[in-house]
Amino acid sequence: MSDPSFAIIYDLHSHTTASDGQLTPEALVHRAAEKRVGTLAITDHDSVAAIPAARAEIARAGLALTLINGVEISTLWENHEIHIVGLNMDITHPAMNDLLAAQHARRQQRAQLIAERLEKAHIPGAWEGVQRLADGGAVTRGHFARFLIEAGKATTMQEVFKKYLARGKTGYVPPQWCTIDQAIDVIHHSGGKAVLAHPGRYNLSAKWLKRLLAFFSDCGGDAMEVAQCQQAPNERAQLAAYARQFGLMASQGSDFHLPCPWIELGRKLWLPAGVPPVWESWAPRPQTINEREV
Repeated sequence: MSDPSFAIIYDLHSHTTASDGQLTPEALVHRAAEKRVGTLAITDHDSVAAIPAARAEIARAGLALTLINGVEISTLWENHEIHIVGLNMDITHPAMNDLLAAQHARRQQRAQLIAERLEKAHIPGAWEGVQRLADGGAVTRGHFARFLIEAGKATTMQEVFKKYLARGKTGYVPPQWCTIDQAIDVIHHSGGKAVLAHPGRYNLSAKWLKRLLAFFSDCGGDAMEVAQCQQAPNERAQLAAYARQFGLMASQGSDFHLPCPWIELGRKLWLPAGVPPVWESWAPRPQTINEREV
């Protein structure tokens, strides 16, 4: 077991105000450095807009932090919204730019339809409200949730999704995202690695999760997230076993959006033995040691 004081902590899933995070890119990289994260990926939803500002702030402040280019691409598979993280890709590649532009257009159209549905349900001002909260970033359902909480329609994110934004509810509009294989293809053309995000959070049975992993692997997917800072006791070991079964590398990330008691940058991020970390496929790279819980 390694000494965590000498470990390089990898956090390869985080968000900023460029999507539904609540910290600016500059604030996020400072918080990551404060939390002893050594390598951070910013993976905003269908956006790479935060990365240049984050990289510039790391250089300006002399932070001991390596920034990895990232993005979290929304896809559709068997009527489920599945997120594919791209890591270590060229954010200026034309294929990536074209895909993200198309995703942005789909996101804006969906957001306008959600606002219209809320308006018809006598909840006015949603479109203006979410634009204010997004502040130039990509509009997400998280912004609608925050707007509805501000409007007094619910008190927690969980409550507002269950009441208004989940499938079949007043503010639900079916997404029209790209496919998993399209996302993987663009990530690979951009020189990156394709990672299945938080596999345990899609409310799939074990049978359907295995189908998803088989499909993802068959499409050329590279890795899956195995470690998060908030997991059921056996989930990490089970996901590692799935990674081995389907020939995938392992990734880890907090999915940090804002400071809160249960999710934090770098917290409890370590991989079980026997699964190759996705960062070992990047070159050149420093010699690293996985953090282990003590």
